[in-house]
Amino acid sequence: MSANEFYSLQVNGKNMPVQDSWIGESLLYVLRERLGLPGTKGACEQGECGSCTVLMDGDAVCACLVMAATAVNSEITTVEGITSESALTDVQQSFVEEGAVQCGFCTPGLIVAVHHLLEKNPSPSELEVKEAISGNICRCTGYGRVFAAVEATIRSRNEVK
Repeated sequence: MSANEFYSLQVNGKNMPVQDSWIGESLLYVLRERLGLPGTKGACEQGECGSCTVLMDGDAVCACLVMAATAVNSEITTVEGITSESALTDVQQSFVEEGAVQCGFCTPGLIVAVHHLLEKNPSPSELEVKEAISGNICRCTGYGRVFAAVEATIRSRNEVK
């Protein structure tokens, strides 16, 4: 490890060195400010709003509550790691088509949460969808459009089968 490299994180399938970092920095701060991944949003900084939702070793977590240095041996997936640069995922496309994207501040966290849900459970009940996104606060949509986007994604995936 070089003098400027404090530690490395596995983010979106890549080993990313974290330089000039204070050991107590949150994963949210490191992702955005140290690693240049601005998709994960910071709002409450208390784990209440879900804007900073990322996957850590396959579990949805609030990046604002995780000290980045504790994630050294973990696989982290951000909203940037869910999609390719050239196309939207089916979840993202459904969010656009169903009007679930309003101001966009909560959108990355919701997208990560919905992807996580549908990876684990391709046919969730309405209650399971509500539970999966219960940690994500949206002040614009009233959630109806978000639920419609989840339903549209499930329908389109079932049509492909």
